[in-house]
Amino acid sequence: MRDVHSFGAGQWIAPGPGARPIESAVTGDVIAQAGNETLDVQGMRAFAREVGGPALRAMTFHDRARMLKSIALHLRDHRKMLYDLSFDTGATQSDHLIDVDGGIGTMLVFASKGRREMPNGRVYLDGGIEQLGRDGRFVGQHICTPLQGVSLHINAFNFPVWGMLEKLAPALLAGVPAIIKPATATSYVTEACVRLIVESGLLPDGALQLIAGGVGDILDHLDCQDVVTFTGSADTARTLRANPNLLSNAVRFTAEQDSLNASVLGLDAAPGTPEFDLFVQEVRREMTAKAGQKCTAIRRIMVPQAHVDPVIHALTDHLEKITIGDPREAATHMGALVSNRQKTDVLTKAEQLGQETERVFGDPENFAMAQSKGAFLPPMLFHCPDPDTAQAVHDVEAFGPVSTIMPYRDLDHAATLLNRGKGSLVASVITRDADIARDITMASACFHGRLYFNNRASMAEATGHGAPLPHMTHGGPGRAGGGEELGGIRAVTHYMQRTAIQGSPDILSGITGQWVARGTQDTDKPHPFTRPYADLAIGDTLASKYRTITLDDIDTFAHFTGDTFYAHMDEDAARANPFFPGRVAHGYLLLSFAAGLFVHPDPGPVLANTGLDNLRFMKPVQAGDSIKVHLTVKAKTPRTADYGEVRWHVRLSNQDDEAVAEYELLTMNA
Repeated sequence: MRDVHSFGAGQWIAPGPGARPIESAVTGDVIAQAGNETLDVQGMRAFAREVGGPALRAMTFHDRARMLKSIALHLRDHRKMLYDLSFDTGATQSDHLIDVDGGIGTMLVFASKGRREMPNGRVYLDGGIEQLGRDGRFVGQHICTPLQGVSLHINAFNFPVWGMLEKLAPALLAGVPAIIKPATATSYVTEACVRLIVESGLLPDGALQLIAGGVGDILDHLDCQDVVTFTGSADTARTLRANPNLLSNAVRFTAEQDSLNASVLGLDAAPGTPEFDLFVQEVRREMTAKAGQKCTAIRRIMVPQAHVDPVIHALTDHLEKITIGDPREAATHMGALVSNRQKTDVLTKAEQLGQETERVFGDPENFAMAQSKGAFLPPMLFHCPDPDTAQAVHDVEAFGPVSTIMPYRDLDHAATLLNRGKGSLVASVITRDADIARDITMASACFHGRLYFNNRASMAEATGHGAPLPHMTHGGPGRAGGGEELGGIRAVTHYMQRTAIQGSPDILSGITGQWVARGTQDTDKPHPFTRPYADLAIGDTLASKYRTITLDDIDTFAHFTGDTFYAHMDEDAARANPFFPGRVAHGYLLLSFAAGLFVHPDPGPVLANTGLDNLRFMKPVQAGDSIKVHLTVKAKTPRTADYGEVRWHVRLSNQDDEAVAEYELLTMNA
């Protein structure tokens, strides 16, 4: 018997009153217990807010990103222990790769994005500067700062590791501590993962706590600085969402819940094509991975009327080859459902589906593991010949290895059937025809959190219908819960407050850590290219001398580069153009001359020019005009112990001090 402990206020707390038994999905034997009705959940919230939150907020985004990477690598080194525990959840080794390795990979993606897409500071900039006054002396900026509460994550049973890490990573990156409440049925795997993280010493105290069992009355004490995320059934989500305290305090609440995801075989994907075979493989995988217990699994299979029988025959052939059994056995393709309780629920839902469909594969009373005490079921494939009059196939989700084939007449009909699911996490379309993809998108995208298109061109790299990726939004409208998770930095900002700040350029610069146009520029220091990274300050500026542009410069540049565009070479043609007063200098000539005006020739701390961003040409330059450059340190980002990235604001102006070009230059500096 394994005791699943909670972890609160720095202490591991054993099960107590109200503890529930946990069965092995494979044998049906009780293997653990979890829960403690005396758990001080209010004390855990206070510990997170008073200890964990301040410690996380004292770190920069890059500090937290490095922390995430270290945690992920530590988990990767110890993942076999998580594999071994997970077998009792009914998961196979290939299922472990989705849950354990997928969770670790998700954490690594957020770590990378934190370093590459967020500043090495404590304020995240959301969008650009807004000029609110006529001369740019009064400006605005949207920023995001960490909430000062706790993120409460109430997770589902099917992914005890990934389900935790995919929410934990963006919360910690944002600087918000987390209290994790896993589903009791698989909480022993989550507890083991939390122990690995805590014992690594990589997290500050209070950044991560664990509730094994019920959440007590914690929902009644949350406020506007807290966040609740939930994954599970629509009924439970509805109950949580209706909590009076959450409503009165407008506590952020997101739900990822029931979803009748669908896959459409394109009209062009006839039997014998690579797309047809791909479609069958995708459906088979989504029916059997995690024994169909995936929030993104394909529940509805939509096929052109003429291809229904070929799809049924092909799927039947694939499903007959699936070996069901003990997930520890290498020959097993599909393990058990998480519990016999879940098995009973799936059978009940399958019976409801059977009222308007015909089961064409999978007899739960007659398959290899039918007499086992474990929670085993075969894949069950249903055929609904009339999906227009049917209701259950569009309303009832059997959360297991169950899916229904239904015919469609044309694309409009396919979109109508897709939309009858009333909101899903993902819909997939297997087609080579871009017109089909466009039409389905326009007719049905608003009902789905993700549309996945695949065909012979992308199949070698595509990750699959049922694979939410941390780079892209995971969630869905309507029935799917209406929330969003993942989505890169979008997921991080969910745990932050977006605030509009307004003031002078110097005030905004002081808040954001980035120089703002019209802000103070310090031109009294030595040439910035002669000073190392650490000696450069935001606002340090080089003001160059003037250089006069000649007609010979323009001609030489044109013939040397081959850019003999008429606006640079033909006076009359240039004058006929509404944008030019006559022959003008090349924009890239101006950039080249600008570099000549600000580059320091001697070896020094500037190691490389890595690119430029946001280039704009604002006013034409003719022969006889003069240009000068203001080169200003806009932002600094450390990359390694040896060098960092400097973002320079570059402004080219003419003899009348009118801006002719602006851009941001990136260099790596020692």
